[in-house]
Amino acid sequence: MLELLTYDVFTETAFLGNPLAIVPHAEDLSTKQMQTLARELNLSETIFVLPPEDASHTAKVRIFFPNDEIPFAGHPTIGCAIHLSGLLDARADATVELTLEENAGPVPVTVRRTNGRVFAELAAPVLPVRERGIADTDLAASALGLRPGDIGNATAPLPEVWQAGPSYLLMPVASIDALERARPTGAGWDTLTERAQTISAWLFTSDGKDGFRARMFSPAGGMPEDPATGSAVVTFAGLLAGHGHCTGDETQFRVTQGVEMGRRSEIFARLILKDGTLGSVRIGGCAVPISAGRIRVP
Repeated sequence: MLELLTYDVFTETAFLGNPLAIVPHAEDLSTKQMQTLARELNLSETIFVLPPEDASHTAKVRIFFPNDEIPFAGHPTIGCAIHLSGLLDARADATVELTLEENAGPVPVTVRRTNGRVFAELAAPVLPVRERGIADTDLAASALGLRPGDIGNATAPLPEVWQAGPSYLLMPVASIDALERARPTGAGWDTLTERAQTISAWLFTSDGKDGFRARMFSPAGGMPEDPATGSAVVTFAGLLAGHGHCTGDETQFRVTQGVEMGRRSEIFARLILKDGTLGSVRIGGCAVPISAGRIRVP
């Protein structure tokens, strides 16, 4: 039997945010066993913790969708780092620096406890890269049950595919109303994802304040909808910088996701520019422990 923990990530409130399963002592598991456990748990991601290959690092981790392994993901990294930091049980303010070895590369994470609040911020291991654009707004709209006029906003006029480990079709929609109406639909969705060469679409629009609202669909990845997608926010940072929306040396923004699922999540991001180009992307959030138990080894 293995120890199993669950956390809700990108929230400070239990039963909101994005659920995460953590298997803390997974060094004796095979890849097949990890995938079987991730499929059994059926959360958007399960993270397995192993001893680090580099003794100066905190741990090696492997992250799985219910049906595949992925090289990097935000909410497993944030939740696992908060767990490993031990700061949820601390009595005094403190800062812990960790490095998690992920398939995409080492991921530095800073975890801080301030006035009882524990917040983790990671530095993305891979900078976002634009892969292609999708100019067919009729296809994009029909794939999500929307109208062509629902596609595009002040941030970007057309959908674009960006990659930073995982790849996403970043889909600008015109309003929160359009965001709420969106649903992947049949053959149009299949055609769109085939053309985009990615199985995941991350929809975004302004929240009318100082941030963005988002939804993420990835039915072929085992996630009809994801409450919070940190790695997609990393790719979105590339889009923001690429479209000239970043000013000065640092830009900060907040993404609210999961509202339509009843799993409101808050993801905070910082973009660091060097000589006018994107030099670092950092995303952060909180996490709440939910359960602890044991699970049978398959």
